[in-house]
Amino acid sequence: MHGARVAQPGPRGQDAAVKRTAQAALRNRAAIAAALRDVLPPSGLVLELGSGTGEHAVFLARAFPGLGWQPSDPDPLARDSIRAWSAEARLPNLLPPLDLDVTASAWTARRADALLCLNVLHVTPPAVEAALLAGAAAVLAPGDPLAVYGPFTGSGGAGRELRGRLARLQATLTTHDPALGVRDAVALTAAARAHGLVPVLDLAMPEEGDRLLVFRRNAQRP
Repeated sequence: MHGARVAQPGPRGQDAAVKRTAQAALRNRAAIAAALRDVLPPSGLVLELGSGTGEHAVFLARAFPGLGWQPSDPDPLARDSIRAWSAEARLPNLLPPLDLDVTASAWTARRADALLCLNVLHVTPPAVEAALLAGAAAVLAPGDPLAVYGPFTGSGGAGRELRGRLARLQATLTTHDPALGVRDAVALTAAARAHGLVPVLDLAMPEEGDRLLVFRRNAQRP
């Protein structure tokens, strides 16, 4: 789901031809891993939704060897890229990518000990955000985390005037599709609460305008 360019073929042969790379993933992956140290459980399965190029999946699976890491993406070219990066990394805890569409209810029959959604919501329509929250309430057990990373507006709400990187990003996204755009953290948090997902962390990240939002499923469903 992430915007990315395709790596040029090189000495690694066909795998190099299908690998995608995203500069944003390379810039933020270390900061995300550091922030997730206090969020993810020590063991179990992490389901990553919208894994894009697969670079986050490889980096985070290596950073958290005690966790099984399950990447997924509805885009077949993204899954090819994930497989190519995974083949190179050869990590025993990194599973083959799944074809999962967050807006299709089938994925909610799965179980995971944590859900991760990185750099997805701003490049997808609002229906994806709604489906993510509803699905998380079904997939997660009480106390399990949903971690969402990306560019977010602050407490000023959706009508807040954006500046700097967020303004440039918003202009690019809405030119491509008016349904896309920087999401509002306050609205996301309110919607999460309605699904029994309690906010426990709102962390500003090094990339301008990016935040890591973490929710834990309540003991009782709404």
